[in-house]
Amino acid sequence: MLEKKLQKYAELAVRVGVNIQPGQTLFINAPLPSAPLVREIAKKAYEAGAKHVHVEWSDEEITYIKFKHAPEEALHEYPSWLAKGREEVAEKGGAFLSIYAPNPDLLKDIDPARVAAATKAASMALQHYRSRLMADHNCWSLIAVPTPAWAKKVFPNMNEDEAIAKLWDVIFQVTRVDQDDPIAAWKTHNEKLARIVDYLNNKQYKQLIYDGPGTNLTVELPDGHVWAGGAAKSTDGIVFNPNMPTEEVFTMPHKDGTNGVVRNTKPLNYGGNIIDGFTLTFKDGKVVDFTAEVGYDTLKHLLDTDEGARRLGEIALVPHRSPISQSNLVFYNTLFDENAASHLALGKAYPTNIEGGTNMRTEELLARGANDSLVHEDFMIGSHELNVDGVTKDGVREPIMRNGEWVISI
Repeated sequence: MLEKKLQKYAELAVRVGVNIQPGQTLFINAPLPSAPLVREIAKKAYEAGAKHVHVEWSDEEITYIKFKHAPEEALHEYPSWLAKGREEVAEKGGAFLSIYAPNPDLLKDIDPARVAAATKAASMALQHYRSRLMADHNCWSLIAVPTPAWAKKVFPNMNEDEAIAKLWDVIFQVTRVDQDDPIAAWKTHNEKLARIVDYLNNKQYKQLIYDGPGTNLTVELPDGHVWAGGAAKSTDGIVFNPNMPTEEVFTMPHKDGTNGVVRNTKPLNYGGNIIDGFTLTFKDGKVVDFTAEVGYDTLKHLLDTDEGARRLGEIALVPHRSPISQSNLVFYNTLFDENAASHLALGKAYPTNIEGGTNMRTEELLARGANDSLVHEDFMIGSHELNVDGVTKDGVREPIMRNGEWVISI
């Protein structure tokens, strides 16, 4: 049964996730435990007409060893040849698939300053490559597989084999692999998200107001903002799904227009460390104060990455009744947790979230209100107690969500 579902999952990743085209190169980032799935993906990609499938493997034990023992200067460097390789594939029209399954506790005993240094070095080196993907110049997608450390974190009372099997069941459910025709199921799901996107784009609210436990936040939206969700379209016109699973619709806030306080509702796994029980206080778009019960130093390093790291680049709405939320699990994995709850993102905005943004230079995007940063980090604020209102250009306040659920007509 697992082998058959892996085949369906691989086909979904290839045909719906990155939607590989004949003659295209597929670049896969993958942890070692995902090898059985990656082999199926490579087979499906070649069957779909891929010219090359390149796999870049990662091993968390090697990652830990580097952070533990490497000299300080090594953490401030990122191989230029590695960054240029990705850029070359991107510029030649390649597609990118990442398999995301980090150990949430991998670096819990490492000095957060060392982790922050390496994260910033990688972000700087990969800035051009990531900018291409965020502007949808290339098709890209993010999926997950169970790894022993991640599965045990989600299901701590199970043995390793049971935890991995259980996490596979959840992944297959929320990605619709357990359905008879996953590709058709994703088509239906994307159409539903598109209806919500159309509603919000037609409204063109000037503000969103968030109210929930520990949260009282007003977020201004720039003129010409664009909501998105579900399937995306590359600049070459290829439809793909960036995140699998996905339950969100999202847009950009004005970088100078967030005011109030917000509190997280799920733990944030950032760079192998957990941040939890945190609040952010915004004034004129910038975080001016923060607290954290867990991971204070890690949060501080995130906020201090650059000027844009203290401002928002994304706001996303997710209903509380989403399948991921209804699992009643904390995944310690942003791909899953962000699709269980409404969320915000510190850092860089997606150029696709403003009219004409994919053709704008950074200076033009900034002038339109888009934030720029080396980071883009989602954190969850949604729950069954969150209310969200939209304020029209005429100043009328309208309900969008009540108790975490949509109240709009779609």
